[in-house]
Amino acid sequence: MAQQQTILLTGATGYIGGRLLRVLKQNSYTVRCMTRRPEALKHLEDTSTEAVYGDALDRPSLEGVFKDIDCAFYFIHSLGSKEGFVRQDQIAAQNFSECAREQGVKRIIYLGGLADPDEDLSDHLKSRLEVGDYLRKSGIQVIDFRASIILGSGSLSFEMIRTLVEKLPVMIIPKWVMVEAQPIAINDVLSYLVAAIILETEENRVYEIGGANTVSYMGIMKEYARQRNLKRLMIRVPVLSLRLSSYWLGLVTPLYARIGKKLIDSVRHPTIVRDPSALRDFSIRPRSVEKAITDALSYEEQEFAETRWSDALSSSGRAPRTWGSIRFGNRIIDSRTEIVAAPPEQAFIAIRRIGGDRGWYYADWLWQLRGFLDLVVGGVGLRRGRKNPDHLHVGDALDFWRVEIFEPGKRLRLLAEMKLPARAWLEMEVRPVAGGNTEIHQTVMYDPIGLWGLLYWYALYPFHYFIFSGMIRNIAKQAVQPRSDDQP
Repeated sequence: MAQQQTILLTGATGYIGGRLLRVLKQNSYTVRCMTRRPEALKHLEDTSTEAVYGDALDRPSLEGVFKDIDCAFYFIHSLGSKEGFVRQDQIAAQNFSECAREQGVKRIIYLGGLADPDEDLSDHLKSRLEVGDYLRKSGIQVIDFRASIILGSGSLSFEMIRTLVEKLPVMIIPKWVMVEAQPIAINDVLSYLVAAIILETEENRVYEIGGANTVSYMGIMKEYARQRNLKRLMIRVPVLSLRLSSYWLGLVTPLYARIGKKLIDSVRHPTIVRDPSALRDFSIRPRSVEKAITDALSYEEQEFAETRWSDALSSSGRAPRTWGSIRFGNRIIDSRTEIVAAPPEQAFIAIRRIGGDRGWYYADWLWQLRGFLDLVVGGVGLRRGRKNPDHLHVGDALDFWRVEIFEPGKRLRLLAEMKLPARAWLEMEVRPVAGGNTEIHQTVMYDPIGLWGLLYWYALYPFHYFIFSGMIRNIAKQAVQPRSDDQP
């Protein structure tokens, strides 16, 4: 197939679809995103991307969605539904494929789960396989990928593994954690999906895809712990019911029990590639588990994951929170905003002058106390101050912080260098809003290391709330009361 003028993408508000959207655009495809909430994608719309409403469970809403489309990606599932998700998956696949055929679509690319259809599968895995069958029944050509565990920053499985290892120095390991799989990196999955657009074949294809290693969930946990320098004791137990396991996951991970039970009910089955045809028909050579985890951690060093499994509409539920702070994977994000009647350049003056002799705009005695305690345990404390009272540069020391990002008049990000059982950042940003006003945005980012890192956050959160709330309020006051020597 020649490169398509326009690709239809479902699930663009979810983990796989959101990542794929960016890759498709990088490959110069025009993308039409079908979603039940197009407003969530408005910020991504441009000359190569549009968002349209469509609900696969509501067939009339699909009229016109496929106009001028030759190839469509199908990433729709009902895993987050309280009940009846199997039947909902069937209806959605039927509606989508039949409407696509009627409107001239030539190929559907689908991503499902890897499993042996001859086994007594969970409802979730069985439904994933059946969706491929329902898509093919329409008569449209279907390229059906069946993937093992997907490892990537933000993927459901990776978030579960990471949170368990980070939070629990001692882990009870039930039998399902020992089941073998071939975990595959998210970037390798995306490579397969994009390559399938131009795959030269006129037939339906089913491809089993997995990584270079055969390993269990326990093996993945051990590798994650090794790369994070965490010592973990894992104790095997002969039984642990699915219900108890799901409640356990709901208690200590971002998964809520309904999703956790369906996930565990699926991972108790081996996900091993038996048909190597994907290696024959594609030039992609999937990476190892070690490299997949390294890449996932490295990606989060560059930026918090582009998309999260919890962003998907089908996952539903509120974002997990910790005492008012949002959880993004292992990181805890505490964010505040203030609107001021001043231009961004003026509002930023107080931000670039923060620290040193001027202090931190609120409760300076608490900052001094924290600096003293840091010195006591061998840290840098507040003795470094700042080089220049009015100007900052990337790399400058600023009390017990280091300037990591500095965009004059726009953004300042500081990396914490005090003694902490975590890594932490403080970011201040100004953005223009309606009426000539400015939004001051303050974000504290905290990446705990192990259980002690979490306990530290929980214990000090009331103080953090008190200090950072007061800080942004006073910065907002300074923004509208510039001194005579204030120059942007």
